[in-house]
Amino acid sequence: MTDQLIDGLYREGAPIADTKAPTTVPVERRWRERQFGARLVNPANRRKISAIIVGTGLAGASAGATLGEAGYQVKSFCYQDSPRRAHSIAAQGGINAAKNYRNDNDSTFRLFYDTVKGGDFRARESNVYRLAEVSANIIDQCVAQGVPFAREYGGLLDNRSFGGVQVSRTFYARGQTGQQLLIGAYQALERQVAAGTVQMYTRHEMLELVVVDGRARGVIVRDMVTGEIETHLADVVVLATGGYGNVFYLSTNAMGSNTTAIWRAHRKGALFGNPCYTQIHPTCIPVSGDYQSKLTLMSESLRNDGRIWVPKRAEDCDKDPRDIPEEDRDYYLERIYPAFGNLVPRDIASRQAKNVCDDGRGVGPAVDGVRRGVYLDFAEAIGRMGRKAVESKYGNLFDMYQRITGENPYEVPMRIYPAVHYTMGGLWVDYDLQSNIPGLFVTGEANFSDHGANRLGASALMQGLADGYFVLPNTINDYLADGPFEKVAEDHPAVVEARASVEDRISRLLNAGGTRSVDSFHKELGHIMWEYCGMERTAEGLQTAIEKIRALREEYWRDVRVLGAADDFNQSLEKASRVADFIELGELMCIDALHRRESCGGHFRAESQTEDGEALRHDDEFAYVAAWEWTGTGEAPVLHKEDLVYEYVEMKQRSYK
Repeated sequence: MTDQLIDGLYREGAPIADTKAPTTVPVERRWRERQFGARLVNPANRRKISAIIVGTGLAGASAGATLGEAGYQVKSFCYQDSPRRAHSIAAQGGINAAKNYRNDNDSTFRLFYDTVKGGDFRARESNVYRLAEVSANIIDQCVAQGVPFAREYGGLLDNRSFGGVQVSRTFYARGQTGQQLLIGAYQALERQVAAGTVQMYTRHEMLELVVVDGRARGVIVRDMVTGEIETHLADVVVLATGGYGNVFYLSTNAMGSNTTAIWRAHRKGALFGNPCYTQIHPTCIPVSGDYQSKLTLMSESLRNDGRIWVPKRAEDCDKDPRDIPEEDRDYYLERIYPAFGNLVPRDIASRQAKNVCDDGRGVGPAVDGVRRGVYLDFAEAIGRMGRKAVESKYGNLFDMYQRITGENPYEVPMRIYPAVHYTMGGLWVDYDLQSNIPGLFVTGEANFSDHGANRLGASALMQGLADGYFVLPNTINDYLADGPFEKVAEDHPAVVEARASVEDRISRLLNAGGTRSVDSFHKELGHIMWEYCGMERTAEGLQTAIEKIRALREEYWRDVRVLGAADDFNQSLEKASRVADFIELGELMCIDALHRRESCGGHFRAESQTEDGEALRHDDEFAYVAAWEWTGTGEAPVLHKEDLVYEYVEMKQRSYK
C-alpha cells in the first residue's frame, strides 16, 4: 500500500482479481463450467443450513424463494410492511431477454455486446455474458408463474425496444412490469413461507453485519414497530437491498430506499466497487419546486413511440407546444444520433437534455429562474396508431402523468427532464456474487457487477431475477458445501460488539440534542451531490463537494435533532441512521469521481470530452474496477484496482450516430 496520500484523499492498495470465473475457457462456456465445478449440498444437509436474506425486491424475493425451495432454512428481512412493497414494484417498462422473438437478429452475444458497450466498457465480460445467457430462462420462469406479459395477436409474447439497442428484446406487462414480476416472486416466496422453509420478518431494518472469525454470520436488526434490537445468526448472509440513489435526496427511488445495509457491510470490510457510477434517467417528470422530496419516473418505454424535442428558438419556449410548427422544432436526439434516435442510452439522452436546457431552450415553468424540461410528444404516434393503441400500450403511464401534472398527455406533450435513478456501483463481488468477506453474498442493484458505467434500460429487472433465481442458488452451494458451520452464540464477543455498536449509535443520535432536522441535512447533502457529483463533474467541483460533505458530517453529529424514543415506532430515528450513512457514502462517491479522470457512461468529467461533447474514456489509465476499502471514520480510504480485460468485445469509443 502507498504511504503517501494521493490527491490528499486516498491511498492505493494491492490489486484484486475475480478468481471464480473460469477464464481459461471461452466466454460462452464459463457459466456452465462454473456450475459444474461448484460443489453441491445434498438435500438432507440443506435442511441443517441457514441463510439470512436482507431485502425482498426481485433479487431478494427470488433468492429467498429459490433457496427455500431447495430446502435451506431462510430468514428474510424487509423494512416494508410486505415484500410486495419493495421498490422493484415501481419499475415500469420491461425486462430484457435474448429470445429473438421478433426475428430481428438478436442473440445472446448481441445482448452481451449491447450491455458491455452501453456500460462504456467498464463491466466484466464474464458476468455480462452470463447475464445475457440466463436472460431467456427468466422469461420462461415468470410465464410459468403466471406473470401477464403482453402478447401479440397470435398469442406470442410481445417485445419492444429500449435505449442503446436496435432490436426488440424487452418483454413487458403494459407499464407495470416490475409490479407483475414482483408479485410472481412474492408468490413463490410466500409459498416457501407456508412450507416452513422461509421465516418472514417485515418491518425489520438491518443496522449492522455480524462478522465472526472473518466470515459473515448474521445481522443486527431493529424492529421498526417496537424499537427492539434483535440478533439473527446464520451460516451465510445475502444482501439484496437495492441502490443508493437517495444520497441525492431527490431521486426516483422510494422514500425509504437507503444504503445502510451495504454501507454497514462496507464498514466491516466489504469493498465498495465504483461508487461514483450513477444512472441519470432522462425520462422523469421535472422538478416543480424546492418542496419536493421525490421525483417520478416516466418509463423509458415511452421513448419507443414518443418523440423528444425542444423549440429551435428560445423565444418560442413560452408558447403552447401545439402552436409551434414542425419546422421550428428541434428533434435533437434524432438529429444528433440518426441511427438510434430517441432510443440512445440513458446517459447520452440525459446529457443532451441538459445541454439544450443550458442553451436556454428548456420548456415548462422556470424553477430558480431556469426552465428544466423537454417535450416528449405522442402526437405522431396517436396519428399513426390511433389513441386506443397508444392507450393499450401506455395508458397507466399517461394516467399517472396526468394525475401528477394536471396535463393531458394525449392532447399536450409530456414534459420530462433527467433525474437520479439507478446506481451502478455497489459492494464488490466475484463471479459467485460473493464479496471479499467470506459468507457475504450480494445480489441485484446492491452489487456493482453487471452494468459498468451505465445501465441499459430494462436490465435492472433482468439482473435482479437472474441473480436470485439462477446465479446465486448455484454459486452459494459451493460456499455452503463446507457446512453445516459451527454455531455462533449470541454472547460471542463479535456478536456482542456488533449489537453494542448499534445501541451506541442509536443513543448518540437520540442524545445529540441539536437544532436541525434530519431532513434538512439530507436535503443539503442532496444539493451538494447533485451540484458537484451529478450529471457533470469537474475536479474543482468535486474537491469543493468533499470539503462541504466533511463539514456537513461534523455538523450532523453535533447539531442533528432526532425526536422520539428508541423503544418505539420512530421514523425520525430511522431517517437519522440512514442519512448518517448517506453522508459518509457521499464523500466516497466524490473521492471516486475525482480519482477517475475520464468520462465514461454516467460519469461525465467536463475535462474529458470529445470535440462534439461526448464522453471521452482513457482506457490506458482507467480500464479497471475501483474497489474501495474502509479504514475508519475520517480516515483515507484505500483503492484496490481490478483490471478489466476484454477478449470478445473491442474497446472503442462509443457511437450511437
